[in-house]
Amino acid sequence: MTAITRVDAFAPATVANLGVGFDILGLALQAPGDIVRAEWGGDDPCAALVAIEGDNGLLPRDAKNTAIVSANHLLKTLKARRGVNLTIYKHLPLASGLGSSAASAVAAVVAVNALFGEPLTRADLLPSCLEGEAAVSGYHADNVAPALFGGITLVTGTSAHQILQLPVPADLHLALVTPDVAVPTALARAVLPKEVPLRTLVAQTAGVARVIDALYRGDIPSLAAAMESDSVIEPARAHLMPRLAEMRLIAKNAGAYGLVISGAGPTLCAVCASAAAAQRIAEAMKKHYDAAGIASAARHTLVATGGAVILETGSEK
Repeated sequence: MTAITRVDAFAPATVANLGVGFDILGLALQAPGDIVRAEWGGDDPCAALVAIEGDNGLLPRDAKNTAIVSANHLLKTLKARRGVNLTIYKHLPLASGLGSSAASAVAAVVAVNALFGEPLTRADLLPSCLEGEAAVSGYHADNVAPALFGGITLVTGTSAHQILQLPVPADLHLALVTPDVAVPTALARAVLPKEVPLRTLVAQTAGVARVIDALYRGDIPSLAAAMESDSVIEPARAHLMPRLAEMRLIAKNAGAYGLVISGAGPTLCAVCASAAAAQRIAEAMKKHYDAAGIASAARHTLVATGGAVILETGSEK
């Protein structure tokens, strides 16, 4: 008989908000993402962090780490009698608007659950993932939900039955560029308006409705236009994104249907209709940042429909 002793899990980067849908819309990306390795620890039923690779020493190595917070919540849920050791392999830049904290939390929970033989369903794992996310950016699921479940999600609450899967258009491609400028979530939230006029609220909710309508019809040009209709969040955060207006123009001149801020930024996400167009647009955006003396990373990718996955398990007889 064999027993699992090690599990590696991958959780994808995410694009939250989709422009107009602040805190309620998000999608998972096929790449990049974080990997967390879970192995058996000592008799104390808690999670310990063995190492983090790829964060340049910036993330906490203690119980405040999102992966540790989420894993500890899961261990309590499972009434575990032994602990786990975690190793985090960061492939997402910090404070980038790509759901870095959510990816680590989700990957940790999926890995630990698998180490215990997967006693809980994906839906059952959501509360533990949210605990980790709450430690750094608030108790909301716009990043956690797509990272855990995959696809494009409409988040109407923090329970699994309040996470709704939306259609993913077959020809939806994304071009992303991340300038080397950190935008912490706390700062991005601090600049938001405390109140909005009723007329603005109506326009914003109409924009969300247009996004959902376009997804169900598979209409990518209309989807991009609806995503760009944000009149609340982007205007407040635009100054935090290097050359946002110029980058939108560059992307559209290269063939993009639209461009929005990914999550809290500074990553920018362009909506495209083919892999060739997405590659061309990503390269054009990076070239523009290069010319401005701003270091950046660019890529083109698709929506990940499956969410977090188990990459590898190790066992002994």
